[in-house]
Amino acid sequence: MTRSRLRGTPTMSTTPGTPGLRIGTAPDSWGVWFPDDPRQVPWERFLDEVAAAGYHLIELGPYGYLPTDPERLRDELGKRDLELVGGTVFTGFHKEGDQWTAAWEQALRVAELTTALGAEHLVVIPDLWRSDATAEALEARTLDDDQWKRLAAGHDELGKALLEQFGLHQQFHSHADSHVGTHAEVERFLDETDPRYTNLCLDTGHFAYYLGDTMKIIRDRPDRIGYLHLKQVDPALRAAALKNDTPFAIAVQQGVMCEPTDGGAGDPPLPPVVDLVSELVGPDVFAVVEQDMYPVRSLDDPLPVATRTLQHLLAGSPAARTR
Repeated sequence: MTRSRLRGTPTMSTTPGTPGLRIGTAPDSWGVWFPDDPRQVPWERFLDEVAAAGYHLIELGPYGYLPTDPERLRDELGKRDLELVGGTVFTGFHKEGDQWTAAWEQALRVAELTTALGAEHLVVIPDLWRSDATAEALEARTLDDDQWKRLAAGHDELGKALLEQFGLHQQFHSHADSHVGTHAEVERFLDETDPRYTNLCLDTGHFAYYLGDTMKIIRDRPDRIGYLHLKQVDPALRAAALKNDTPFAIAVQQGVMCEPTDGGAGDPPLPPVVDLVSELVGPDVFAVVEQDMYPVRSLDDPLPVATRTLQHLLAGSPAARTR
């Protein structure tokens, strides 16, 4: 076993016969975007169905959706043979003012809970320029040079603190309707941040939403890929959303993030992504299925989709595994 040169996490060389990426899932795949929403699947049912679908690894989802008491959460996961691999926070470091306090207060409570359960990753999503709750435009769509500098410096500071205090690795998540979404914006973010403290949660769906080439960025920047979110975009619905400037939250309701299927037209095909990351980055990367489904039309919808998605990945990629 060797130590990753940039991410600071143990990695295994990808020799023949080496196990591949560990596939997990997240509350998002059950239509969960908020800690409490009557349209969402109750958390107990979510955990039961994750196990029934064949997964063993999960993300925390929005803080407060799953139990926040470490002992209770450990018990609930343990009796379903589940393991926590990461949590999520939101940041607004490009903005002026004291953005650190707001970010650290979030990160602190999520970090304390996730590390108590043995997780080593924190997925960090930048504040959106357009609200995912109301579709209201909150600020300009692009950043100026000073805002880029604040964004990069803030994430490096956060990543350094998380690593030194908790042993957590910050994985930055580019996002639709955020200031870091296009291929060029993601490249600039990587160029302006320190790989010791800030790397990429490559969300294949969000990256493809703005026509990013997923395989290219993996080939070009394998040393910066620290984590994966797996999802696909429907190309026709994406084209309509971009042409009509549809808010991302509404595009999700229209089905822009489609179920991955054998022979389907979704972008990008996911088994090749799993294979390439396993080959170029290493099998220590978690690949979390995150099927945007908020709000679900029926609480019965997520389980069969999640089950078929896992079967699709395991059948399509020799580098996919559940543990």
